[in-house]
Amino acid sequence: MAQKINTLLAEDDKNLGVILKKYLEAKDIAVTLCTNGEEALETFRSGNFNFCIFDVMMPLMDGFTLAKEVKKINKRIPIIFLTAKTTQKDVIEGFKLGADDYITKPFSMDELLLRIHAVFNRTSVETSTPTTFKLGNYTFDAARHVLTKGDQSRKLTSKEADLLLLLCENMNETLERTVALEKVWYEDSYFNARSMDVYVTKLRKYFKDEPNVELVNVHGVGFKLVVKA
Repeated sequence: MAQKINTLLAEDDKNLGVILKKYLEAKDIAVTLCTNGEEALETFRSGNFNFCIFDVMMPLMDGFTLAKEVKKINKRIPIIFLTAKTTQKDVIEGFKLGADDYITKPFSMDELLLRIHAVFNRTSVETSTPTTFKLGNYTFDAARHVLTKGDQSRKLTSKEADLLLLLCENMNETLERTVALEKVWYEDSYFNARSMDVYVTKLRKYFKDEPNVELVNVHGVGFKLVVKA
C-alpha cells in the first residue's frame, strides 16, 4: 500500500491556503495549514509530516528561514517553495536550502499536484531511512534496538535507541540539543535536558572501548557522533 502524503502547508494568503488545502485533500493528500512561519515550525515539531510546501514571503518567519529550521529537525523532508519571486538569485537560494522544487505564482493546481507526486516518489526512493549503522566495530540495529560487537549484543532501551538513531542520522554532524529534545523527549524542558544528559553519558560508556567512535559535546550547541572510517 502506498504511503500517504502528510503535508505541512505554510501560506500567509488565507484564501489561497484554504483553496490549496481543500484541493489537495480532495486528491487524498493530508494537509495541515499554517499562516505564518513561526506557527508552521511549531506545528512541524509536534507533528509527523513527510512533505512540506512553504510560501517564501511570510510574516514572523519567511519560508527560507523556516526551511533551514525544518531541515535541522529532519534533513530528508522534501520541500516545495511557492513564491511570486522569480529572480534567479531567489531560485538558487531556495535550492541551496534543500528545496526539491520551486513553483511560481500564479500556478495550476494540477501542475502543483503533479510536482508533489514527482518529488515525493523520487525522495521516497532516494531517502529511505536505513535501520542498520556501522559504528566502528559495532553494529547498531535501530529497528531491534540492539547494539552488537562480535558475538556480544546489548539490548537498548527505547530512549537509548531513539537518541542513538538520531545521532546516527546526523553522523559526524552536530545534533542540536533542542532538536534532540523535541524529537526524542517531545519537549525542551530543564528536566528533560537533564534526562538527556544522562542518556548521552550512557551511550558514551557503551562505546568507551571503541577508538573509532566518539560522542562529543559541542559546547552550548549539542552533540556530535564522530565515527572514523
